[in-house]
Order: sequence, then C-alpha cells, then structure tokens
Amino acid sequence: MTYTVPLHQRITLRPGEHRATTEKTVLSTLLGSCVAACLFDPVSRVSGMNHFLLANRRYARSMPLNITEAGRYGIHAMELLINDMMSLGAQRSRLKAKVFGGGAILDESSDSHFLCVGDVNQRFIREFLATEGVPILSEDLGGELGRVIHFHTDTFQVFRKFIPKTQTLRIEKRELGLWKSQIEKPEDREGAIILF
Repeated sequence: MTYTVPLHQRITLRPGEHRATTEKTVLSTLLGSCVAACLFDPVSRVSGMNHFLLANRRYARSMPLNITEAGRYGIHAMELLINDMMSLGAQRSRLKAKVFGGGAILDESSDSHFLCVGDVNQRFIREFLATEGVPILSEDLGGELGRVIHFHTDTFQVFRKFIPKTQTLRIEKRELGLWKSQIEKPEDREGAIILF
C-alpha cells in the first residue's frame, strides 16, 4: 500500500492581488517595498494573503495614515482580504497576522517621494492591525533586501527567502514602473480606481 501526500496548490500573487482560502495552498509573492499581510483564523482554518504597494504622490511622514490616500490604498487592500475571509467563515475577532516586506531596496538617487514608501508601508500595517485588534505573531519588515515569501495556509507557516542585493534590480524596476504609471500620472487615468 502506497501513501501519497497531497500536494499544495500554489498561487502567486502580484501587486494589488489578494486571495482567501480554506484549501491547502501555498500563497507566494515577491516583495520589495511592498507589504504582504498573511492572515488566518486558527478556528475556522480560513487563511489569506494580500500584496500591496502603499503609494501616493503626496503624503507626510508625520500625518496619520488613515486620512491619506496612501492609507486608503492599504485600508482597501486589507478590507478586501478580511471580507473575503469572513465570507469563508473566518471571524474578525479571531484573526492573527504575519507581515512581510516594506524594504528600502531602491537606489538612493531615485525619486525622494518613493524612497520612504517602505517606511510608510511598515507603519501602516502595524497601525492598521493594532487598530483592528489583530495580533502580529511574526514580522519581517524593513531592511535593504527583497524577499520571496511562501505562506502555507494549512499550517500557517511562512517561509521567507531574501533576494541578494545583486538581484534586486528586477524588483526595483517593477516598483518604479508601478509608481510612475499608476501614481505619478493619475490624471491620465481619470475616473479609474487603482489599487496596489
């Protein structure tokens, strides 16, 4: 008699995406200054993850994030994930979190507004989860390296691998491209709702 271990379904999230599930799944993503929040309800066994880039042309580091556009992007991304999880049976009061990203991977000569996005992301996710009463069980935020994370929804474990500095050019180019196309020229997309 042969016993076969069921394989995990693997889903890769890109910026602006989220996924909630009750299935045995590995949710993966590549992070630079973006943040991924891995949430789970240990009772209902509902898990989910998002990947968002909190970005806006104008915000002050000292301004409360929940009243800025930068905060609204993050709040929207978090609420979408939480609502999807609740529709699968999770309860908001039982949610736990593991958070990753918010790195400072960009070249110092880059646009000065974009350089503090990693810091803003870190601040936002901590403030949002504290306000919602969702405990952060583990975090890996900040630093100068990109990360690949793999969230196992059945065990709630997250495996993280740093991307060497020499290989972060791809992440930097992607994030600068998102910034320039979606944030710096919002007037070109009048009437569109853009989430990262």
